[in-house]
Amino acid sequence: MHAQSHSSQQAFLISEEGLLIGQRIPLGKESIVIGRGAAGDADPSSLCDIVLPERQVSRQHAEIFVEAGRYYLRDLQSKNGTYLNGEPVRSVVELKDNDEIQIALLERFRFVGADATLPLSEVMPTSRLRLDRQSRGVWIAGTEIDPPLSPAQYRLLELLHEPEGRVCTRDEIVAAVWAYAEHEGVTEQAIDALVRRLRERLAEADPHGVYVVTVRGHGFRLDPTGGH
Repeated sequence: MHAQSHSSQQAFLISEEGLLIGQRIPLGKESIVIGRGAAGDADPSSLCDIVLPERQVSRQHAEIFVEAGRYYLRDLQSKNGTYLNGEPVRSVVELKDNDEIQIALLERFRFVGADATLPLSEVMPTSRLRLDRQSRGVWIAGTEIDPPLSPAQYRLLELLHEPEGRVCTRDEIVAAVWAYAEHEGVTEQAIDALVRRLRERLAEADPHGVYVVTVRGHGFRLDPTGGH
């Protein structure tokens, strides 16, 4: 069987490292600004299209824009730099298929052009983890976790799973896992213990996988590939 190919109708980024890992981000606008500026910031003019809430990322860090069907990258005078294929971006540079973009050497994206035709395995990381919300079953690489996760472990995994790749805060975990009346009594240690136990259960099915990732200062996110 031949590998299925993907012919993209528009260019997009694949997040390969960082807070958004695994996400496919369409470049559907003439200009896409990447940076720390988010809705609710004191300066609304710094709002970014791709928000990376990392201290090392500048409020408006880099821009990808399109002219005459070609995509270009430029650094917006960021403090910690923008890199293309390992080299610092010092002027406007044209993007080519499979180019690697790094933001402050923390966040890494792969650029896929609008006319690219690639095997799907090269475009998107392969998810090894699957949830069945009806039965509350969990599978890793086609093998169901048995015995099933506890209700608290499953609720945590479900929260991390949707939307995939998003960082979930500790407050969101408390609200999703514990009943409202118990919120005030939930300690940091209780959250850490739940995360540790979920990791242990997932490791029973895949000893080498890392599915629940700690994002220091922000919370936790899910890597459905297990780092494979």
